[in-house]
Amino acid sequence: MKITGIICEYNPFHNGHLYHMNQTRKNGATHIVAVMSGNYVQRGDIAVLDKFTRAKLAVRGGADLVIEIPSVYALSSAEFYARGAVSILDSLGCVDEISFGSEAGSVEDLKKASEIAEECSSSPELEEYLRNGMSYPNAINTMVYEKYGKKAGNRIGEILASPNNVLAVEYLKALRGFGSGIQPVTVQRKSVAHDSMVALNGIASASFIRKCIQEKIDFSDFVPDYVYSAYVRAVSEKRRADIKNLERIILYKLRTITPEQLRSVPDVGQGLEYRIIENAVLTNLDEIFMNIKTRRYTMARIKRIFLNMLIGIEKSDLDILPPYGRILAVTERGRDILSKAKETGKIPFGTSLAKLGKSSEDAQRFSQIEGRASDIYALAQDKTGRGQSDFRARIGIETEDEEF
Repeated sequence: MKITGIICEYNPFHNGHLYHMNQTRKNGATHIVAVMSGNYVQRGDIAVLDKFTRAKLAVRGGADLVIEIPSVYALSSAEFYARGAVSILDSLGCVDEISFGSEAGSVEDLKKASEIAEECSSSPELEEYLRNGMSYPNAINTMVYEKYGKKAGNRIGEILASPNNVLAVEYLKALRGFGSGIQPVTVQRKSVAHDSMVALNGIASASFIRKCIQEKIDFSDFVPDYVYSAYVRAVSEKRRADIKNLERIILYKLRTITPEQLRSVPDVGQGLEYRIIENAVLTNLDEIFMNIKTRRYTMARIKRIFLNMLIGIEKSDLDILPPYGRILAVTERGRDILSKAKETGKIPFGTSLAKLGKSSEDAQRFSQIEGRASDIYALAQDKTGRGQSDFRARIGIETEDEEF
């Protein structure tokens, strides 16, 4: 029994994800646990399909167990996103390895880049670069070039400039930080880049597919049939979600929040709260985002701030490691993983958010946030969904041939 973890968002699950899943099996994984973002994703957006649908699709794609990354961590920087996800895998106590895609394709190269990035992130020079308006990734890259020279700096900088590599580096940092025995393995990303707007050989990035969705362009060639069928059904039932459907309630929150309250939201600091509130007079979210965006504050960071503000996530919540593992989908093989985790697990795992919320004070806080996040997600769907859905969800044993 070889248990492999995959950290993912699957927004939506596409042919590149299927390739990664199949390669992970070929590399010896007998059981796969996917730790997946829920209804919100790390780029600061709403997931097109709800988390339960995406979890079922992940099972169709080859996962045996799908566990949710809490919204606190799903709507955070790459560092905290990785920390939360790796914490869940480590807390199972029985995961042998973590498999991730990367542009580098070499764990050793990624480890070197991870060590250098960690060294730079703890340097006092970093804050100076940030004060001068540089984004965090650009500041780190500048420090790498200055410290290691052009030849070495270019190689490390190239690694740190690629989105999948950046997440891989953060996974490795988190594994070191937890002193985890989970071994990292990587599958080299092929065909198209992370945010590429070009498809090649049936492979397209999730960004390209979401663009097709927005522009109502057929994307069926780039996803498995069952994913496309699930999307078509969601559209027909008006369950597709879009952040634009939240525009009015986000504007309401923006116009009623105080600078003091904004300062408690993750990623807000150095006076950014005033810049945000100054734009409350505008009537269009896209215009507000563009007005706030700077070299230092990326679009993804700004959108995460707004969603954290709306949900009520605070900086102090990131001081709490995930206090439980919420199961979104499980197969018979997935039950083997859970059976083993009963002996080795460090936190409770289960399907009921209500029961998990009673396991500790921190768990209660996280379950309340998750319930609120799902209620807001229901408002982002084309047809307003029911409230309290997260606490009423029933999760059974999934099969790989379930029809959508």
